[in-house]
Amino acid sequence: MMTLAIHDSALAKPGPQQSAALRDYDSVRRAIAYISEHWRRQPAIEDMADAASVTPDELHHLFRRWAGLTPKAFMQALTLDHAKGLLKDSASVLDAALDSGLSGPGRLHDLFVTHEAMSPGEWKTGGAGTTLRYGFHPCPFGLALVMATPRGLAGLAFADPGEEASALADMKSRWPRATYVEDVPGTSALAQRIFDKGLWRPDQPLRVVLIGTDFEVRVWETLLKIPMGRAVCYSDIATRLESPKASRAVGAAVGKNPISFVVPCHRALGKSGALTGYHWGLTRKQAMLGWEAGQVGIG
Repeated sequence: MMTLAIHDSALAKPGPQQSAALRDYDSVRRAIAYISEHWRRQPAIEDMADAASVTPDELHHLFRRWAGLTPKAFMQALTLDHAKGLLKDSASVLDAALDSGLSGPGRLHDLFVTHEAMSPGEWKTGGAGTTLRYGFHPCPFGLALVMATPRGLAGLAFADPGEEASALADMKSRWPRATYVEDVPGTSALAQRIFDKGLWRPDQPLRVVLIGTDFEVRVWETLLKIPMGRAVCYSDIATRLESPKASRAVGAAVGKNPISFVVPCHRALGKSGALTGYHWGLTRKQAMLGWEAGQVGIG
């Protein structure tokens, strides 16, 4: 197994805009934690702002800037009722995607993604012979660890400041025999392409390469069919894969998704609407669903 330390260049000092993005997410993270604990009593904006260490006006502008939502609308997006709404006709969402021909290369979801899978033989080697270039970049959900091969985006993980080494070690454990090269400048354009909605263009699709077992890849391909503003439950994914009793195996494959957000594992929920777990933290999953609510305009 190759060991590799994170050098300073992998954590290049963010510029003013990037630093602002990290501050925004830190405030959002605090607000989400407070809302998650107190949403039943519908806390006032003053209470949410105090939890986020900002003023009420700052919180209002923050959520408008970050997600296009008011704090009240964002709080609505974190409720169980909203999650149940995302799951409406969960099975038919996947059926419609399949009927529309979205199971192959093309417009798989809002980011305009094309994909390919490494062969099972390539996966079994633990990534031997594969070079993965990586870099950490500020994004709407904290620090994003972007990992790429010449064939496309292969990994996308998340961390809060100070957790970079753990996130990198986690991703390296998936392909222990690969070669890792830090390349912040080389992965910067990919990070921008992923998180800047203005760059989501059908004529310039984002190429991703899926590295996993055959079953995992099939689950990840199914996740790619879930449109923004919708969600599906694990059992419907299992049924779509003609393994209706494999919900637990589907859940495990969802948890191992190496390209978070782009392959939208955050849109997989429990049948009751429960968010269940998320490999990069439940607060981050809530942030993604709330951010997406703003993109599709719930409030």
